[in-house]
Amino acid sequence: MIRAITRDDLRAKLRDMPGRTLLIDVRSKEDYERAHIKGAISIPLPELSMTADKSFARDQDIIVYCGSFECQLSSNAAQTLHEMGYENVLEYEGGLKDWQTAGFMVESKESLKAA
Repeated sequence: MIRAITRDDLRAKLRDMPGRTLLIDVRSKEDYERAHIKGAISIPLPELSMTADKSFARDQDIIVYCGSFECQLSSNAAQTLHEMGYENVLEYEGGLKDWQTAGFMVESKESLKAA
């Protein structure tokens, strides 16, 4: 069974334990470049199963997200990782839209260039 994480719990986890949680945006690279949650990495869903074993440990804390509550990419990603044997996977169901609605920080390709 895939567990979910709320927006506020995700924010607290990222703030209180920086670097301990892997936050994965499973939308397309183009969507990621337009805007993503600060600190997230991009691994589009079609690349996830090929990339996972090379990129992170099976016992690592992993949170996946996509665009919104209506988007199913993060549910599919969480299920894929769970079936691959990853134990500490959470799904942020609200995704980028929920994050932005709360006024929380996002990054874009343009903001990264300016930094």
